Amino acid sequence: MRVDLLSREYPPEVYGGAGVHVEYLARELRHLADVRVHCFGAPRAEPGVHAYRVPDGLAEANAALQTLGVDLEMAAGCAGADLVHSHTWYANFAGHTAKMLYGVPHVITTHSLEPLRPWKAEQLGGGYTLSSFAEREALLAADAVIAVSEGMRRDVLACYPGVSPAKVSVIHNGIDTAEYAPDPGTAVLTRHGVDPARPYVLFVGRITRQKGLAHLLRAARDFPEDAQVVLCAGAPDTPEIAAEITALADELRSGRSGVVWISEMLPKPDVIQLLTHATVFVCPSVYEPMGIVNLEAMACETAVVATATGGIPEVVADGATGLLVPIDPLADGEPRDPAAFAAAIAERVGTLLADPGTAAAMGKAGRERAVEHFSWTAIAARTRDLYASLLPAPGE
Repeated sequence: MRVDLLSREYPPEVYGGAGVHVEYLARELRHLADVRVHCFGAPRAEPGVHAYRVPDGLAEANAALQTLGVDLEMAAGCAGADLVHSHTWYANFAGHTAKMLYGVPHVITTHSLEPLRPWKAEQLGGGYTLSSFAEREALLAADAVIAVSEGMRRDVLACYPGVSPAKVSVIHNGIDTAEYAPDPGTAVLTRHGVDPARPYVLFVGRITRQKGLAHLLRAARDFPEDAQVVLCAGAPDTPEIAAEITALADELRSGRSGVVWISEMLPKPDVIQLLTHATVFVCPSVYEPMGIVNLEAMACETAVVATATGGIPEVVADGATGLLVPIDPLADGEPRDPAAFAAAIAERVGTLLADPGTAAAMGKAGRERAVEHFSWTAIAARTRDLYASLLPAPGE
């Protein structure tokens, strides 16, 4: 069975959870099938991985139109595949085109949905209509849809009622708990100006409306004074949100010490060390189909405070591996009462900072949960079984 995975992201160009997912899924699936990967960006040296740049004629075009141009070249590269499997709207149109062109099944993993990210109109302008079109057409025609959580499955069926519920299966994201494991070293902390002797609250994520960093920065005004606030945050979606986050961070620095902002993308070992030593990891997302970064923190034995939205409650066990923050969302996912949402984040973070013993116990329980329930080996096996259900049996 030859399976072609289609993704915008693939190492070393990974900036979000979908890229992490494809990286580890491909690694495990290679034990079970002939796997080729098609991704965006610079050429990769890894065998079986094909990268595609924006076509020259679209160099100055809208970003969404550039994506569709790459998708057409990716679809051409899928000739000979038995099945194509796309991830995010960036690659869905490539999978849909390959399905029509070669008559092969198309599987989509939904890591997010365009109708639930209306703020992207701010980023893409008219391109948001194109991205929504590409996702909608691909999902309606797909042979199978994988949702990364039960919450994601509900969202797929609500946003796209034309998709048959029988086609939508839940296969959670996973975590490599051999790689994501506690690191006792502190050199990374020291290099970035984090004091290992002081507790700190950590955020890791892109600067986008979805990740809720602005709400965290407002909540941090009320964190205990001895706590540091460490932000691994880069790749802002727009100049406007970059300016907003910069202003909030500057305001926070003016009132407290120990605010550390790391804007460059760190290598995995550095992130793992930062996760390990954080007293609390915070995921203030307003939209999160699953939130793989919460699994990464749990695997590093760190307690998590996260929004009770999307698939996060399926990962973070409230009161056992962390604390969930309720949100009363508007249609765009933003909290109806931003001040109350920020106050709830501050209250839960403060609770764990005041009781480091409980935070440590939650961290231990989080790693146990990650090891027991979110193995990539099991996820790859379930995915392979789904593929097999869509293909003729050998000999037919």
